Amino acid sequence: MSSTTTHRQVTLPDKAFYSFLSLGIRVVHALLIACLPGTRLLSEEPTSEPVVRTGIEVLKRDNFRGLRGQRVGLISNHTGVDWQGNPTAVLLHESSDVALTTLFSPEHGFRGVLDQSDIGDAKDDATGLRIYSLYGQTRKPTTEMLSNVDTIVFDIQDIGARFYTYISTMGEAMKAADQSGKRFVVLDRPNPINGVDVAGPMLDPGDESFVGFHHLPIRHGMTIGELAKMFRSELGLSLDLEIVHCEGWRREMTFDQTGLVWINPSPNMRSLTQALLYPGVGMLETSNLSVGRGTDTPFEVIGASWIDPIEWAKEMRSEQIPGVTVVPIQFTPDSSRYRDEVCGGINLVISNRAKFDPLHLGVALAVTLQRLYPDQWQAEKAMRLLGNRATMNAIVGGQSVSEVMRVTNQNVDQFRQRRSQFLLY
Repeated sequence: MSSTTTHRQVTLPDKAFYSFLSLGIRVVHALLIACLPGTRLLSEEPTSEPVVRTGIEVLKRDNFRGLRGQRVGLISNHTGVDWQGNPTAVLLHESSDVALTTLFSPEHGFRGVLDQSDIGDAKDDATGLRIYSLYGQTRKPTTEMLSNVDTIVFDIQDIGARFYTYISTMGEAMKAADQSGKRFVVLDRPNPINGVDVAGPMLDPGDESFVGFHHLPIRHGMTIGELAKMFRSELGLSLDLEIVHCEGWRREMTFDQTGLVWINPSPNMRSLTQALLYPGVGMLETSNLSVGRGTDTPFEVIGASWIDPIEWAKEMRSEQIPGVTVVPIQFTPDSSRYRDEVCGGINLVISNRAKFDPLHLGVALAVTLQRLYPDQWQAEKAMRLLGNRATMNAIVGGQSVSEVMRVTNQNVDQFRQRRSQFLLY
């Protein structure tokens, strides 16, 4: 190593560098201050108010007018929150004008995490109140449950499909309120897949069930408040019904246009994309198919252990369903149907939301399955959610997608006329 020292000329930083350095120091200082106890570095809750005010927002803004002096029973779950994430149950509990006495929960429980067929009663830690399950021994509030209630309040985010059971819980609770002489208040929320598009098939009269509460098409295009008005009128109920309207919502809006935070309405409904696919993919899930439960992308994949993915994808592509791309895949659910079995199937990618019709997709899935796998696919088991005998007969009878679509559209125009008198927006 040489003992000679080489001196390097150093150029002093210019004014721009000093400005940049000064800015950096100020940023570091701000970060240090932000990290002091009691100071939040990042906001823990939204800070800009969304485009749409939900019913609970309007009720809160109006100081809970309409519930003052009332003993309230609240039907809600984890989706019943204001835009800052405060639960409706807590807001009512903390209001000096309202006596929240009772809580009720729908399918998946009060916290929305249970995926089982029988849910028991529980206790809410935040309010200390008992939670009566309406997805266990009973699907509707009993007289005993309502003994300390003057008004039932409903606040749950629906998904926009006939067989999503939250609207069934609301309908059964309305019947109970009518029988018990209780008032019923719905805190309205947007239909996340828009309030314009309506698509059949219609539920056959006489086939009503908890996954088909009323004579509706699979995609009804209504909010829960609008459905409540329809139920009261068409079921002949005389209960005192009040709808606390959303503000700022327009019918053509999908959830991403509301400014609201997406909360998974149920364990397997994890995105708006899945909600848009659900009316078409979901209608087939009571047959011997996996709709992706037990995977990371429920309702975005569909298949079975007996399906050749390349063959089915080719057949689906030949149908040229607008707005959706079909990708052949293999997947292995870790729960639900075909648990730990390799399934062949397809991944459904919405490529053009404006052109996409989930019911057109659902019909194409059914028709191509029947065409390729008439001996393996148990089509008749899909009737539970499909709910329309003429459509099922057309599918198993080997009719084309366009022919089946004509059948699914029967009586949908009459439904549009029925629904028009109940629309609020």
